[in-house]
Amino acid sequence: MLNKILVCTFFLLITSVVANGQGTPPSNTPAMMFGDTSRTGVPFSKDPHVIRFGGQFMMYYSIPGFKDKAGVVHGWGIGVAKSPDLIHWERVGEVNADPSATYESKGMCAPCALVIGKTVHLFYQTYGNGKKDAICHAWSVDGIEFTRNKTNPIFSPEGAWTCGRAIDAEVIKFKDQYFLYYATRDSAFKIQMQGVAVAPANTDFGRNDWQNISKDAPMLKPELPWERDCIEGASIIIKDNILYMFYAGAYNNAPQQVGLARSLDGIHWERMSQQPFLPNGKPGEWNESESGHPHVFDNPVGDDYLFFQGNNTKGKNWFISNVRIGWKDGIPVIEH
Repeated sequence: MLNKILVCTFFLLITSVVANGQGTPPSNTPAMMFGDTSRTGVPFSKDPHVIRFGGQFMMYYSIPGFKDKAGVVHGWGIGVAKSPDLIHWERVGEVNADPSATYESKGMCAPCALVIGKTVHLFYQTYGNGKKDAICHAWSVDGIEFTRNKTNPIFSPEGAWTCGRAIDAEVIKFKDQYFLYYATRDSAFKIQMQGVAVAPANTDFGRNDWQNISKDAPMLKPELPWERDCIEGASIIIKDNILYMFYAGAYNNAPQQVGLARSLDGIHWERMSQQPFLPNGKPGEWNESESGHPHVFDNPVGDDYLFFQGNNTKGKNWFISNVRIGWKDGIPVIEH
């Protein structure tokens, strides 16, 4: 069952049609659409993160909670898929929840994978704990079986501007430090904003190594009309010592859309446009409800890609897709 190929173009056209109750596929269906049906029977995959590891591409993504045949409730989880070409994906398993880890007993999701040498480091959030959700860390030598960091959860923010929650981790190495980008909410639990913490280059990613740079104020907060009450899901790529952040603006299906900002130091950011870099689709298109939660993949063996989640059912199902990214005079552009 774990080796069943869940995604190919024909399969996804059919499942999309079924999910939307339509007689014909939605317009603008892209070459890549991935929807994991393993938990609920409905294509449902969110929060993509892609790496190159062991000679293949691997994608980590969120999968929904469910109740099994024995009546046991399982929280949100993290699925794993592999691909030879970044278009055709095969589910290969899940990151199993640690039964001894009470902090993730209600669920875990929103993965970020970082390859260091021959090891995959996974950063993810707990789910279902409200303001106490936090960032955790684990590592693996095969990309599927993970060992937890003994200091988990490794990060949650402090400061009067934040409720203390940390989700949607993104970890990169820049200027001999590791930067951990996170989303959090204000003390009223209404506005979602971005913060950043740093750890030294020799870190084991344990809790005591992280210094929260955003103690007094958010790094980035929603300001543009289309961003509404939320900025989350930051994903960073570095080109010529400039950091480019693709981020999600507005909450899910509001619609959520992808924005773009850049930075020279990883802390201070300027938006590159007042409009979304990747908007949601038009009425009738597969991503009408949103194009959200981006992951920009810095491809070591070819073109760069921007992965994102979308649907046209207001969240009854979710697919992951991608677009190819080109670079013109230091500006990322979508290549059709």
